[in-house]
Amino acid sequence: MTNEMSMEELLKDYDLKTLREGEIIKGKILSVTSNEVIVNINYMKDGIIPKNEYVYNEEEDLQNIAKVDDSIEVMILKLNDGEGNLILSKKRVDVINSWKDLGKNFKSKETLKVTPKEEVKGGLIFYIDNIRVFIPASQCFNERGKDIKTLIGNEIEVRIIEFNEKDKKVVASRRVLLEEERKDKIEEVWKSLNKGEKVRGRVSRLVNFGAFVDIGGLEGLVHLNDLSWKRVVKPEQVVNLGDEVEVYILDFDKEKNRISLALKDILNDPWNTAQEDLKVNDVVEGTIVKFISVGAIVEVKDGIEGLVHLSEISEERVVKPSDVLSLNQKVNVKILDINKENKRVSLSIKDAIERPKEDYSEFLDKEDGVALGDIFGDKLKNLFK
Repeated sequence: MTNEMSMEELLKDYDLKTLREGEIIKGKILSVTSNEVIVNINYMKDGIIPKNEYVYNEEEDLQNIAKVDDSIEVMILKLNDGEGNLILSKKRVDVINSWKDLGKNFKSKETLKVTPKEEVKGGLIFYIDNIRVFIPASQCFNERGKDIKTLIGNEIEVRIIEFNEKDKKVVASRRVLLEEERKDKIEEVWKSLNKGEKVRGRVSRLVNFGAFVDIGGLEGLVHLNDLSWKRVVKPEQVVNLGDEVEVYILDFDKEKNRISLALKDILNDPWNTAQEDLKVNDVVEGTIVKFISVGAIVEVKDGIEGLVHLSEISEERVVKPSDVLSLNQKVNVKILDINKENKRVSLSIKDAIERPKEDYSEFLDKEDGVALGDIFGDKLKNLFK
């Protein structure tokens, strides 16, 4: 009776249910050596976790990772390894749990912090508890031309975009997070825009009709007319790709995704002082910048252009302004009229030409200085009417 009671007392703390290989159970670490971990699984005998079933990197020091009295989940690999040992694995449980966690992350679209380990064909890979996860090159950045190698060994944030546990396929993306971040920033930029405000930006594109400037993720257009108060034919005359510039916000339409910008100082409109700097009847030097059917456009000051009508080009009849003038030619013009309200200036080339004074000395009698008018009297009056 005493022996029976002693056996019951001996076994009362143990779970006598049948264990199966592949089963996952809980245990507590009893001891750790450099090669194995001994675990109490509440069974007749303790289980052994070989180092290669505990760590992924054989170079790691097992004694620095596994701690006595730590609770642990393990999988039963072998009930008897031939020598009576119960063999367990922590790694197998970690992988199963990792697949579950990855599946949850995929459904919830949570962000993961990972460190890519190496470059493979078409992208990068990293591991989560020995589960291989692939980041396609197209999903590494949201801009072209960047080297994916710069991400290797650095912690980055990604999101699982494809998950198939059956095929053991997991695909992650960094780009989707960058795009979301960019959209959030763009939304903030839209909210911050104010007409007439001056902002900093970077010249991102040059086109025939102007330059696009990036102002915090949004692109706005600086039309040729708004690059400078001077006439501009090509944007390269004023800016280069990549230039850091300050621009004015002229107008914007979020629905159409359009922003109009100005590089020229809109507060320093030359027309504000046009009537002070230019006076009617003044003769000034200008540059021919354009021909139109009715005459030539002449720039008389940065930002101020005037029209020389065909009839004001020459005393002789002119059919086409290009017949007698050329583009970029410097000419003297006389200011006939200034209309500040409509920003128009009327000019004349022919009136700017100095004419020699008429010499009537030949009509004088050199001997006595008597003029022909004195001789002919009123007979010459009608000739000058």
